[in-house]
Amino acid sequence: MIDFKTIADNADLIINGYAFTKSGDYIRVLNLNRLNRALVFDYNQEVIETSMDDIEIQIVFDYYNKNKKYMEV
Repeated sequence: MIDFKTIADNADLIINGYAFTKSGDYIRVLNLNRLNRALVFDYNQEVIETSMDDIEIQIVFDYYNKNKKYMEV
């Protein structure tokens, strides 16, 4: 089972239930309300792996673009 508390504690940024975590050359995103929804993308916003639909991916990118300055990327 996924320990979402640990993921949330280690996240670099949490926005509206999405935990953003820097991991090397990638950013990992987990929907803390639906743990089966995840996204991995690079700093050019190229999707590497996902279980999200296109609409949710766009929502995540909107959150990321408005708040990435707080992640010190």
